[in-house]
Amino acid sequence: MPAFDDGQKETAVPTTATVETDVVVVGSGPAGSAAALFLATLGVPTIMITKYRWTANTPRAHITNQRAMEIFRDMGIEEQVLADATPHELVGDTVFCTSIAGEEIGRIRTWGTSPAREADYQLASPCLTVDIPQTYLEPILVRNATARGAQTRFSTEYLSHTQDADGVSVEVLDRLTGHRYTIRAKYLIGADGARSQVAADIGLPFEGAMDIAGSMNITFRADITSYVGHRPSVLYWVIQPGSNVGGIGAGLVRMIRPWDEWLIVWGYDIAGEPPVVDEAAARQIVRNLLGMPDLDVEITGTSLWGNNEMYATHLQSGRVFCAGDAIHRHPPSNGLGSNTSVQDAYNLAWKIAAVLAGQADASLLETYSTERAPVAERIVRRANRSSREFVDLFVALGVTEAETEDDMVRAIEERKANTPAGAAKRAALVEAMELKNYEFNAHGVELGQFYESTAIRSDGSARPEPTRDPDLYHQASTVPGSHLPHAWVGDHRRRLATMDLAPYDRFTLLTGVAGEAWEEAAEAVGRELGVPLATVVIGPGREVTDLYYDWSRIREVEESGALLVRPDKHVAWRAASLPADPAAALREALAGILGREVPA
Repeated sequence: MPAFDDGQKETAVPTTATVETDVVVVGSGPAGSAAALFLATLGVPTIMITKYRWTANTPRAHITNQRAMEIFRDMGIEEQVLADATPHELVGDTVFCTSIAGEEIGRIRTWGTSPAREADYQLASPCLTVDIPQTYLEPILVRNATARGAQTRFSTEYLSHTQDADGVSVEVLDRLTGHRYTIRAKYLIGADGARSQVAADIGLPFEGAMDIAGSMNITFRADITSYVGHRPSVLYWVIQPGSNVGGIGAGLVRMIRPWDEWLIVWGYDIAGEPPVVDEAAARQIVRNLLGMPDLDVEITGTSLWGNNEMYATHLQSGRVFCAGDAIHRHPPSNGLGSNTSVQDAYNLAWKIAAVLAGQADASLLETYSTERAPVAERIVRRANRSSREFVDLFVALGVTEAETEDDMVRAIEERKANTPAGAAKRAALVEAMELKNYEFNAHGVELGQFYESTAIRSDGSARPEPTRDPDLYHQASTVPGSHLPHAWVGDHRRRLATMDLAPYDRFTLLTGVAGEAWEEAAEAVGRELGVPLATVVIGPGREVTDLYYDWSRIREVEESGALLVRPDKHVAWRAASLPADPAAALREALAGILGREVPA
């Protein structure tokens, strides 16, 4: 049978040759594959390498929040993600129980699925939280990155690098042939995970500790629709004798695909010897947590991992950057890991592209650390705090004082008693369950990234004081540094989100009918600086109208004012009203954002 020929010929590279590109990305996880996708979308020559032969082989990250979904929307892959995801309406009835088939302790409506929170989520974004395991998301990112021009190299291991004033020489190993070679690039991005060699090589400064607790994953297949289909969720927490050992603190049954593919997280004491769990032991753990002693279970895998509490305080050294788990290492609480990883890459890629195109000074790249390091610290602290807050639920149930399994069972049963002790336990459970909202409905943590750096030009306005709990609630604003607020705009034929007006390949100036003079000013400034810049006038009779009049209420500037939006959808600068010389004001702002001198 003749070999398949796809029509694409590759030129053989001599073993002594140095491969050249603009950016090398190490790692094909959410941060690495996203970086490759964003760079390729912007036309930046990129090589992504991974020592593995393919993408993630275990489900790992899964909750995909609104901010990440917005980025996928911007990249034109939102529908691909949704096609492989469990939809929003099926992710939210997080259950606490003694086993899947046993008694419920309670439920929490999570990820914005509560009627009391749904409006917050709907008003904040055109996208909703979904669940897509990493095994499904990574191939989408890698496929689109490669289709758009990134060179993807599997079984290719990063060994070391040296950098100089002009670029980075990256030494790599082809693990199939044993051949070592050099890739010469302008920049290197280390997205090589929580034990990042790139981060170690550049000596990134870290706070915190690794491996503070141990957890085990057990993946399995079993159809338990009749036990969960009526209370759909991705997370079912099991509190029973034997499950409260190190790790997260309770046995977790996590949905991978509804309702026949699952993952169990089981804690172990990381101070002792790592457990060896064979298929029989894994099957017994599954049956215990499910409360189904005779269930036919297919075990598909086991793996061990450590819970971490560590973040980098600076994210780069010269021409080398790190992103994703390489810079923020934490347990899966709050579902922040892959989402933040994608956002890291989204912040960095457009800046690298702007510098490579001569549109920005290299100083722009320093703002990556300035803007994203505080985010890394915040999510690491929040995820670990959420993990620790499980103890409040255990205390409310009284199981922390149990010395035997029978003591634990009696403590859990006491919540039913018509006694003062039973009443006190029920009241304590109400408070403990309310506290878990900080893990499962932390909308402000998910969306509330506010940037302060030289790539943001302040108009003198202070960061808005929160009117509600800043972890639980997102507060939209157009103060420079804020993410562009969401509103539906468009015309009688189509509906657009405000983010759709500001694509990733340009700066965008938003104004109203009274600010039409900004159009001429932006055209002149964009031409002078050689920077893609477009103006969108929102108002009646224009291509984009304020459909629900929501934009006029949230823009926080006069109709003649303007918002300058960066490619990553953060407000970089704003004018409250039309100045006497709009071109001069815009020129000074944009040049400053890009680290350039203002043209005479």
